[in-house]
Amino acid sequence: MSHRINHALQPPGLIKKSAGAKIKFLAVVGALTLGALGSASAQPAAAQADVQQLISKELGDLPGKEGLVLRVTYPPGSSDPVHRHDAHGFVYVEEGSVVMQVRGGQPVTLQAGQVFYEGPNDVHVVGRNASKTKPAKLVVFLVKSKGAPVLTLVP
Repeated sequence: MSHRINHALQPPGLIKKSAGAKIKFLAVVGALTLGALGSASAQPAAAQADVQQLISKELGDLPGKEGLVLRVTYPPGSSDPVHRHDAHGFVYVEEGSVVMQVRGGQPVTLQAGQVFYEGPNDVHVVGRNASKTKPAKLVVFLVKSKGAPVLTLVP
């Protein structure tokens, strides 16, 4: 029961990634978020997501691929810039609620215990905490090319 447009599924489980990749990911997300917010904003900017790499593991039976597991905490009102992962991404909502959408799909609001999938050709156009008052926590499992960036911004 896998549909390209309806990415919300009930979850079986998840995984995450390493420290070097975490630093690169945070730098990219931070730069993108700051660029997307602009300098002339009259309102204070929402806090950026906190990303922790839990594990990164080369996948020996998939040459040139690695698995990466991340824990992402979105503060209230936080959102991502438009981006892609060039990876198979499985997002498990651990706590709170998030809104996710890939280009060509409908926005999906996910609650704790639900899963979202992004394919390697998907552009993630909406990724945000659905709440302005409570944090949201995700576990993200990526299968990607070894050494490839975790995130690429899309204009």
